[in-house]
Amino acid sequence: MEEVPMSGKSSGIPPIIYLLLVVLLGGSGWWVVRQSDFEPIAVLSWLAGDPLFQADQTLTGHDDIVQSVSISPDGNTLVSGSDDNTIKIWDLATGELRQTLGHDDIVLSVSISPDGSTLVGSSASTIKIWDLATGQLRQTLDSGGTFVSISPDGSTLVSDGFDGIKIWNLATGQLRQTLTGHDGGVESVSISPDGSTLVSGGFDSTLKIWDLATGQLRQTLTGHDFWIESTSISPDGSTLVSSSGDNTIKIWDLATGELRQTLTGQDRSVHAVSISPDGSTLVSINGPNIKIWDLATGRLRQTLTGHEHWVSSISISPDGNTLVSGSADRTIKIWRVTP
Repeated sequence: MEEVPMSGKSSGIPPIIYLLLVVLLGGSGWWVVRQSDFEPIAVLSWLAGDPLFQADQTLTGHDDIVQSVSISPDGNTLVSGSDDNTIKIWDLATGELRQTLGHDDIVLSVSISPDGSTLVGSSASTIKIWDLATGQLRQTLDSGGTFVSISPDGSTLVSDGFDGIKIWNLATGQLRQTLTGHDGGVESVSISPDGSTLVSGGFDSTLKIWDLATGQLRQTLTGHDFWIESTSISPDGSTLVSSSGDNTIKIWDLATGELRQTLTGQDRSVHAVSISPDGSTLVSINGPNIKIWDLATGRLRQTLTGHEHWVSSISISPDGNTLVSGSADRTIKIWRVTP
């Protein structure tokens, strides 16, 4: 039998409490204690009934930084983009590599259409559109994008960059409109679930809220002290989350622009945020670690460790039970909620 260690992270909880948890909670309690590495947050989250993620699989195959990951709407397929100029398509359940697609440059962002038929990958100079099932290249757009997002109805593609926000017809590749207003480049774009609202985050430390159909600027939100790294909108469209180079996460009322809460405690830039499909959970990146939060309360539930270098991208499965992370360590990790 494996010996129970009597020391670990400094947690303020006596070792005897951990032994009692193992005895009282059985196998599941043993897993919580061991996986949390004596981190009281994870133990208390388990006792509160929160879902906890466990590392399930590590995928290798990319030869450079994994910049972006995206899970298909049916939860069966994982797509990853890398600095090695490739996009890889994986079976999410088994981790099997299905196909590798080539790009002209570093792949900065990947996105899958809501019906699962179309894959978009962007580099600094081009955006490529593929048939996800066959891997056939449909179109190449002569414009780059640091981030790409597809509207819920699958008709519109939005890309960002130093030359503004571009709105495209996804089917034809026609450029509909270019939105300008940020003082500098745009780092992140998010589309609301009803497809009516576009949110952008810029190097000017502001968030801008646009009418996606007309391109009209509705509101500018200020409060971050450094560039915006990432944005995410809740499934009901009521909440906007932003992360920044100022080491904070801010939670906003999307309709009014009111700041509800600021989450602190990160020791570096928060590179990405993502809200779970049920709207209950917020996932963020903090260097090589991934943090799991209760979105309603701002309570930290769990910290996931395992990557050797900074994490660049995260994606949550439609059922909320699987989390995928891509990293500068050239790996992809699949995390699953423990039963």
